[in-house]
Amino acid sequence: MSSRIPAPSRPSRSPLKPTATPSTPSRTRFGTPTTPSARTRTTSTLSRATTPTPKHQRDVDESASAGRATPISIKEAIALKRAEAKKAQERGARGGLDSMGSLEDALPANTQPAEEDADLLGRLPLREAIEKARSTGTLNIATRSLPCLPSALFEIHLNINPDPLKSVENEPKLPPAEEQPAGRRGGRRDAAPAWFEAQDLTVLKAWNNEITEIQHEISFFGSLKTVDLHKNKLTGLPNTFPDLSFLTVLDLSHNQFTSLPDNLWSMPELTTLNLSHNQLPSLPFTAPFQSASRRTGPNSYASTDFFTPAVVRATTPLPKLANLDVSHNLITSVDLTIPSSLVKFDLSENPLGQIDKLLQSLAALSRLRELRFEKARIDDGSIPATLLSSRPSPPFPVLRILDFSETAITLPAVQAAFKPLKQSLDHDFTIDEPAEGVAKILVGKRVIKEAWEIELEKRTQQRTAKGAGFGTDDWDPVPPQSSTRTPAPALTHTKSPSSSSTSAATRSPPTKPRSQQTVVSKKETVKEAWEIEAEQGLLTEGGKRRARAAAAAAAQAEPEATPSTASGKISPTNGTGGGSVINSPQYYSANTQTLTLPPSAPAPKAAGGHHNRSFSLASPFTSSSSLASSLGNAPSTAELALPAPTLPLSVIVAQPFADTLRVLILTNRRLDRSFTIPISLAEVPAEGFLPKLEELDLEGCNLDDSVPVSVRSGSGDATPPQRTTEPLLPTLAKLFPSLRTLNLSYNKISDRSLTFDALSSLIFQSTPERSGLRHLRLRGNRISDLGASGLQSLAEMFKGNRDVPEWKMEELDLRDNEIGKLLPELGLLPLDVFLVEGNTFRVPQRRVWEREGTKGLLSWLRGRME
Repeated sequence: MSSRIPAPSRPSRSPLKPTATPSTPSRTRFGTPTTPSARTRTTSTLSRATTPTPKHQRDVDESASAGRATPISIKEAIALKRAEAKKAQERGARGGLDSMGSLEDALPANTQPAEEDADLLGRLPLREAIEKARSTGTLNIATRSLPCLPSALFEIHLNINPDPLKSVENEPKLPPAEEQPAGRRGGRRDAAPAWFEAQDLTVLKAWNNEITEIQHEISFFGSLKTVDLHKNKLTGLPNTFPDLSFLTVLDLSHNQFTSLPDNLWSMPELTTLNLSHNQLPSLPFTAPFQSASRRTGPNSYASTDFFTPAVVRATTPLPKLANLDVSHNLITSVDLTIPSSLVKFDLSENPLGQIDKLLQSLAALSRLRELRFEKARIDDGSIPATLLSSRPSPPFPVLRILDFSETAITLPAVQAAFKPLKQSLDHDFTIDEPAEGVAKILVGKRVIKEAWEIELEKRTQQRTAKGAGFGTDDWDPVPPQSSTRTPAPALTHTKSPSSSSTSAATRSPPTKPRSQQTVVSKKETVKEAWEIEAEQGLLTEGGKRRARAAAAAAAQAEPEATPSTASGKISPTNGTGGGSVINSPQYYSANTQTLTLPPSAPAPKAAGGHHNRSFSLASPFTSSSSLASSLGNAPSTAELALPAPTLPLSVIVAQPFADTLRVLILTNRRLDRSFTIPISLAEVPAEGFLPKLEELDLEGCNLDDSVPVSVRSGSGDATPPQRTTEPLLPTLAKLFPSLRTLNLSYNKISDRSLTFDALSSLIFQSTPERSGLRHLRLRGNRISDLGASGLQSLAEMFKGNRDVPEWKMEELDLRDNEIGKLLPELGLLPLDVFLVEGNTFRVPQRRVWEREGTKGLLSWLRGRME
């Protein structure tokens, strides 16, 4: 049957392709050529056959059509295509879709080169980081699991190919650099800098990798100043590594070094060297200078290449080394020629053994401030008592910290061996830096304490020292102050007439020697306080008045011509006496120039089941000869002769130490909340009283916004004193202009007393006599509204970054008050310490000052200003 389709006019334009190899049929994504979808594929192929054919294809078609006499029909062409597809399927079993697991397998293979995986930390790819270092001079390739320094580093920066490493056979290849698109002016965007714009590599950080070996070409980076290779797997360094003459910081910690190049100890610019957590057996500081081939000329040489930097060697071991950390090694010997510029030296956790000669060498270093032997294998044999005694000059002249903690060294051995030090020794484990002139030598088990724990311990010790003498030996008689004056009798032994028999049985003379005093037996029946007061007749107000009258009569019975009366001192009868008692070492410390008067409040609840149901106002303490003595709380005769007012200034200014007194501690003096002064406030001179007084402590005295002030003339007459009520803060400012620290914590001060005039007169250095207040502590008072106080007006003085030269304040303590709102203007105050916790405000939250401290709190307040 002949085809109805007319033959084409030109054989070369045949719509059918010539027969070809079995690979000619294209693969279909939907099935084999025998399926119906294959017919669709063939039809679509024929439909596209009418498209223009390339020139080389037309030549093939003409040669194929020339060999056939007649053209084929469409059905024949379809059959031919089916046969060719079937043959191709049989020859290439893997060429069909039946052997593919999914449609993705049929996609064409990706012939592009492999790229680096995206960095989880968002860092640049390794090649880009190396190329960028040409412009910055800093390269950070840390935490990339590198087996060695990339060869691309040397290729890109130095244009050299480093020698292959034996320990790294197959170094991972970096992808080639991508071709950058051209910029507007025809140049490459982000192209590498020109040779005159490139920066020499100065910082190389490759820590936390898996580097096992370093190429010796590293020495060609002559401008390197910092190299950080810690936390790798290095066992050695190339001998050319010390050629880095400008290297200042080198960190090789947490590796596996057993030795180092000798010339490492002669690097001239190295200041910080960290070799901790390795396996080094010794520190051979003089190794580079003991070689037989040592040169005697200038210890440097230059290469014939113009671009190669000169290599310099030091003539002494590490002449600029300041910090050396060789802790956690296996060091048993240390060369005694130690670098003279050392400031910090750490030899912790090393089996050192005998270190007496090492300590003698270290004692000659003039800059050594910190020396650590924590957990080292040393004992008392390393520090004999004569360790530093034979030195002509003071040993360890600037030493601040010497750590022998958690070693076998004991405290007595340390105190004996380091006695020649000119610094005072301190053995407390604290995180604070020791003060100037103090050497902290740590011995024993290390107990790290938080800052709040240390502060709590300090305040507890201060309060214990400020106590009323609880726990002291009250059996000792008061030393006689004068041959003619007899001590005042103890008020606790004063009885009412109805109880005179009991008084005679229990009274003991206060001047009896210690050897003759009768100590209460432990088997004696101990009475409670209320029982003793009942026996003394002090449970009623009348009994208390009679006891006070008897005490006053006993005080007035003293001879009037005593030395204290002749010198114009006020008698204890008027409540402000006791001048000779104040001058005793029990209250005044000449070393610290501190006067501490005991509290004048009732004694606290007794321990061991004893309690006070009432107390006598005849004396500051609830007393009994048996109970108080057994509890250690019995007041001595000297305490009963002390003045009762909170601030007995008229007695203090008459003492010989008044002109040099620096610290006055009057805590918990609540019995008579008043001040006694020698002259009226209007007559107080500009320099005030106690010209050297720097610290005044009135904590827990229940002082109000106003305080009663009595004027005692000191003439000893019986006229009643003049008493007025004066504001507290201006009175203190007028009496003590030289104050620097004022503690008014736990009183009853409200915001009404914090006026601008009162605060400015107290804080500012307005006159030459005033030193300017540095520390103001108002914790635990009744301050509620800072807007009504003068603090806001003080803060507004600093608006616009204005400088107030009279302002010297450094600390303001407002804790545990009733403040409901913090004013934003307080953020303008230039304070170093600003404490506000324990108040009622909710904004800002605690985390503002707990995380960032005073600076963060002040910054937060400034940000809330309109």
